[in-house]
Amino acid sequence: MDVTITQEAEKTVVVLTGRLDTTNADRFQQDIAPLMQMETPNIEINCTDMEYTSSQGLRLFLMLQKNVNAHQGKMVMKNMKPQVKEIFDITGFSNIISII
Repeated sequence: MDVTITQEAEKTVVVLTGRLDTTNADRFQQDIAPLMQMETPNIEINCTDMEYTSSQGLRLFLMLQKNVNAHQGKMVMKNMKPQVKEIFDITGFSNIISII
């Protein structure tokens, strides 16, 4: 999994490429750690090239969403492939995380 984080105007854009699973979840957690320190986060996660997420990845997305909520911020995931969206739908994460 490749993670690119950039600042664009008033939002932080996270671009995910590849598979998020147990082999790289720790690295992803380190990548998103600075996002947890933001005062009022506005995060957009672009999933155009994300192929898969495991339960480890879902846990990290949930952790990030809870942190964003605690800081009165906003997080949205966009451009999800159908197979990834299905994982979010089946697990109920589509009801927790804003997906466009």
